[in-house]
Amino acid sequence: MMKCAVYKSLRKQDTYLYVEKSACLDELPQDLRQLLGKTSWVMDLELTPETRLARRNAEEVLATIARQGFYLQLPPAKASL
Repeated sequence: MMKCAVYKSLRKQDTYLYVEKSACLDELPQDLRQLLGKTSWVMDLELTPETRLARRNAEEVLATIARQGFYLQLPPAKASL
């Protein structure tokens, strides 16, 4: 289980950042911070492998946060005609 904070980018629509709740956003890679621009807190949640997320598998999110310190959820790709 991991206590996570979820933030949304105010610059990039439908882009969300998952980090451990105790993480300092100022310590994230500068390129990531520039991509996101200003962020707004969305919610805190206790993330477990069994947690149901709308777009991703919770185990994948947990593993990515453990490996790189954050998980970036990008908007779904638009279907081409």
